[in-house]
Amino acid sequence: MGGPGSNSDGPSPSAEDPNGQKGEVGDNEAEGVWSPDIEQSFHEALAIYPPCGRRKIILSDEGKMYGRNELIARYIKLRTGKTRTRKQVSSHIQVLARRKSREMQSQFKYLPQDQATKDKVLQSMASMSSAQIVSAGVLQNNHMDINQGIRQTYPKPSLWSGLVGQPDPDIKPFNNPPFALPGQSGLGGAMQAANLNAVASRTVPAVPATSAGFNQNANVGPPWENRQIASQKLRLIDFSAFLEQQTSEMDNYSKHLFVHINQSNPSYNDPMLESVDIRQIYDKFPESKGGLRDLFENGPKDSFFLVKFWADLNVNITDDAAGFYAVTSQYESAENMSITCSTKVCSFGKQVVEKVETEYARLENDHYTYRIHRSPMCEYMINFILKLKHLPEKYMMNSVLENFTILQVISNRDTQETLLCLAFVFEVSTSEHGAQHHMYKLVND
Repeated sequence: MGGPGSNSDGPSPSAEDPNGQKGEVGDNEAEGVWSPDIEQSFHEALAIYPPCGRRKIILSDEGKMYGRNELIARYIKLRTGKTRTRKQVSSHIQVLARRKSREMQSQFKYLPQDQATKDKVLQSMASMSSAQIVSAGVLQNNHMDINQGIRQTYPKPSLWSGLVGQPDPDIKPFNNPPFALPGQSGLGGAMQAANLNAVASRTVPAVPATSAGFNQNANVGPPWENRQIASQKLRLIDFSAFLEQQTSEMDNYSKHLFVHINQSNPSYNDPMLESVDIRQIYDKFPESKGGLRDLFENGPKDSFFLVKFWADLNVNITDDAAGFYAVTSQYESAENMSITCSTKVCSFGKQVVEKVETEYARLENDHYTYRIHRSPMCEYMINFILKLKHLPEKYMMNSVLENFTILQVISNRDTQETLLCLAFVFEVSTSEHGAQHHMYKLVND
């Protein structure tokens, strides 16, 4: 693959034929050796880029159109430095699809299900393309095994290094484990794989907001519902962590954003949030009373979110002792209340430091706004950023960040009800476009 624009003639019809035709390629296809690092990158790419038939995917920052197999081949090249062509990717998908089909069909022989049910599942499988069959295993209901991804043994300079416009809208929060074709046992697992379309579009059911002003349309709900970080009682508008320092001209200050979320312009065209099983991240946060598990069990369940940040550390810190490190956040509610914001910094799942702040409502345009403005970072966080900056390589920074998390809980000061609970995990951004993030709904299915 010569570069981003190579193999631009589109995906191989045999690989993603919407009619399910899978071509004739033997299991011992002459496609070169797929070493473990290539295989891992291949499965990571399957999770990032969903099957799209003969359609093409546009990378927004490039404005170019790519077939899915082109993007997978491109990803392998960026991740491993090794070349796999679009046709080799197509061939590999077909081989894996046949193996997966045989595996699931063989399971049916020993299941105590009626023949009609088995026939229905087999018929569903027959209508799926090779890409859909393979991706069904990788998606695994959008629930990732985080610990396996973290403990992988391959060198990992950065999962997204070199990806243009990182992160892609379909990026998952954690690495998929190598050879990510989980063995779904029994008929239920096969039916999950067969029902790929339902899995791929799976979202948390919409619950109409009940607070005045939040239920703008009783049938549709507000545009941020299930699309942004928002519960029935509180919505995040803006969140940023930044550094301000003097420039060479002593009267001027520059502002650098380490991370940033802006939700000020919700739209019904925004994608629905994907869901992540909260049990996968319990060990990354405190287990004691007031920890993530305890909070989730007490609910309300619509208040819990995971945010994966790709933090922008591409800043020249002129003086470690100077500069102003701070966090600004803004929230909105339909009711007047006082809120408490607890921010816990955690290392290896244990709380290191906690900051608690109280904010009061301001009535603005028929809703109440809460602003925690330019709240200074604690000394621990400042030192952590400086030490991270002094590491020579980004993969070293990411290795440290694997065990660093932040839990932020916004609650009603008077009733102690949880209004929002945000679990933050981090990597270092490799994009030229600064800080990036991706948001997920935390569920327990």
